[in-house]
Amino acid sequence: ELNILNLPYFIARRLAFSKEPSFTRVIVRIAIVAIAISLAVMIITTAMITGFKKEITNKIFGFWGHIHITDSSNSTNFDQRPIDRNDEYYHTLQDIETIEYQSPDNVMGQEVEDHYTTEMTSGGVKYVQVYAMIPGIITAKARNFEGIMFKGVGDDYHWEVMKDFLVDGRVIDTQSDSVSNDIMISKVTSKRLKMNVGDLMIVSFFKDRKQIRKRMEVVGIYNSGLDEYDRKFAMTDIRKLQDIMGWQSNQVGGIEVFVDNLEDLDLVSDYIYYDHLPPSIYSQTIREKFSSIFDWLELQDINELVILGLMIIVAIINMITALLILILDRTKMIGTLKALGASNWAVRKIFLYYAAYIVLWGILLGNVLGLSICWLQKKFGIIELDEASYYISVAPIDVQGSNLLLINVACFVITLIFLVLPTYLVTRITPIKALRFG
Repeated sequence: ELNILNLPYFIARRLAFSKEPSFTRVIVRIAIVAIAISLAVMIITTAMITGFKKEITNKIFGFWGHIHITDSSNSTNFDQRPIDRNDEYYHTLQDIETIEYQSPDNVMGQEVEDHYTTEMTSGGVKYVQVYAMIPGIITAKARNFEGIMFKGVGDDYHWEVMKDFLVDGRVIDTQSDSVSNDIMISKVTSKRLKMNVGDLMIVSFFKDRKQIRKRMEVVGIYNSGLDEYDRKFAMTDIRKLQDIMGWQSNQVGGIEVFVDNLEDLDLVSDYIYYDHLPPSIYSQTIREKFSSIFDWLELQDINELVILGLMIIVAIINMITALLILILDRTKMIGTLKALGASNWAVRKIFLYYAAYIVLWGILLGNVLGLSICWLQKKFGIIELDEASYYISVAPIDVQGSNLLLINVACFVITLIFLVLPTYLVTRITPIKALRFG
């Protein structure tokens, strides 16, 4: 019997690198282009959805923090009970670092009862900041009225994220000894009230059925892109709100906690609630507080899977078609090899090697095309979005190496697995029929 240990690979290389013009060369090129386009679409889709989720998540967390700590009896912003920032638990929050916890053992995805492994979080609490929140009514110089929620922040507030949102003016002054009359409003509110930086407004607050009027100056206009929340909130000095509510300087509406690693969010939140807070104080993650937005973000994973699945199917169908044409075009060669003693599997391997060559070229070109488009989008923001609907004005891009590797490997392996079946056609070709057909 003919020894063809390395013959399938040798013949596949000769076929792949043959420069002889033929109809099959056109088919091969079409298959390569189809795979390249499919892979490029998968790379762009994954990068956009990952970037979209990351951008929206960062905006929400940047504006609200990761964990909110408030008095457990606060059901509305009209009747609040303050919490005391001088309490012992407040001072211990900042010292929370890595947390030890018990994780249930898993065997093939199933939890093993009463078997746990001790693990550590990758971080703890990054920083904390206090806030207060009460409703008010803005009266603008154009006699426009707007009901809005005022969020008061203090000298411990981290302005890094809000400065990224700032489109005009400056942030409010919380460092001076005197209570600031500064107010920051959103771009949406600015347009509705026809107010700009430097304009004065009268704000009415209500406490114990009494109206309290304060004069404030617009010093900054921000735009987070979260239109649903931008139209509802303005920012001011927390001392102003403490004065209105009759609170002491140590009394605040709540505490915002930021964690080092979002993957540890639920663990840190549970640890704070069960191990640090007294029974009258409640903690809640922002994911729980604004669950509708995060549920909507999770739905994007379904869209991603659908697109990836469709592109894989397109690549597979194109490759199956191309492979069948290649087999039929080489019928005489198949018959000759069989006549010389080659087994069916040896001949099938020739076409699998050939298919692997086509797929690899398609993957290479797909990576170049996909990553180039991602770079252009990230650099120039070619694809724009309706900010009112999507919370961002430009489609974001976040190419992660792990996702890129997974897409490439999955595309190559899945496509080749599905190509094993079409090569079964080789077993139906006999030397006599092949030579007669040729």
